[in-house]
Amino acid sequence: MGQPIKIIGVTESGIASLPQQYREWIEESEQLVGGERLLDFFPSYKGEKIVVKSGLSKMVETLQQTSKKTVVLASGDPLFFGIGGYLAKKIDVEIYPNISSLQQAFAKMKESWHDCFFVSVHGRNIKGLAQKIDGHEKVCLLTDETNTPKAIASYLLEFGMDEYEAFIAETVGGESEKTTFMTLSDMMSYDAHPLNVVILKRKKNREKWALGIPDEEFSQRKPDKGLITKKEIRVLSLSELQLHKSSTVWDIGTCTGSMAIEAARIAKEGQVFAIEKNESDLQNCYENMKKFQADITAICGKAPARLNEFPDPDAIFIGGTGGEMKELLSVCASRLKPHGRIVLNAATIETLYEATEILKQLKLKVSITLAQISRSKPILHMTRFEGLNPVYIITAAKEEE
Repeated sequence: MGQPIKIIGVTESGIASLPQQYREWIEESEQLVGGERLLDFFPSYKGEKIVVKSGLSKMVETLQQTSKKTVVLASGDPLFFGIGGYLAKKIDVEIYPNISSLQQAFAKMKESWHDCFFVSVHGRNIKGLAQKIDGHEKVCLLTDETNTPKAIASYLLEFGMDEYEAFIAETVGGESEKTTFMTLSDMMSYDAHPLNVVILKRKKNREKWALGIPDEEFSQRKPDKGLITKKEIRVLSLSELQLHKSSTVWDIGTCTGSMAIEAARIAKEGQVFAIEKNESDLQNCYENMKKFQADITAICGKAPARLNEFPDPDAIFIGGTGGEMKELLSVCASRLKPHGRIVLNAATIETLYEATEILKQLKLKVSITLAQISRSKPILHMTRFEGLNPVYIITAAKEEE
């Protein structure tokens, strides 16, 4: 292959959005590559047009083998959720950005965008969006034909996220440009043009939850309250899991979902999967997911059955073994990624002994913390302490294979 391939950004204004130099490069090229919509901006182009429909790997193969002078068209800024970064890793390119649709949308909105949180649901699953955007003042969403403004509004309202007002910018820079402010409720019935950007701006405050959500805030089984990983033990166990923002987490025996929900709020870019054998407890988990804006995958079943439905984890929390400890721990150890961790809470010395022996047999590095927590309690004008049940926090780490 000869000279570098030029990647040129184009806006909805088409040719009019390009400097003269960019136009000359396109006219002088022998191949023009891009989506149909972008190629249509150049009806009088004399060279060969190559339409990119799907599968960027095929396009890369074509570009790697060509000796022709080639220009690739991209929308707006090719390096902002565009193909520029992908192609730059595969072939020799020069990138010439244009104004992005996002910049134009914020200009129409008359808002700065340097302080915005950007997330794309274009060609991606909307799952987990709630915890990704929770707490951000300003959010910009790149949409697609599935994750439309209507679908996004429905999803956010399912998690009670009505603190946001929406701004929809459609075909910005084009002849049919339209911009609209609306509530999420209004957006649920709004049919937007397929080419759109959604900007969310928080208009009212809602309760913020720090690490270690109080136990009483969770919906729990009635009248048998207390079947929850207590706040202090929860925080210690989460610390032992050593989660990062993109962790894949399993919560086995999730019950109220307290561990899974707190994990999701840490691993905002990751995935959290929970399993619970009691349907009534799972319903409480669903309620808590919406309250704390944590979009996890929670299913009904008894582990280790159905764990094959989950992707391999970086971290596993086990709140209960259901009497299948050896089989369960064996499955967990086999699926755990290298350097991953299993954390198991045990309330009895028998469970402690059995779990520790099995984990050692599975060649995992085991450490144990005995947590003896007491909470203050008023008595008349004084304060005393009331002890919680001691809990053994068993941590098993998987070394490099």
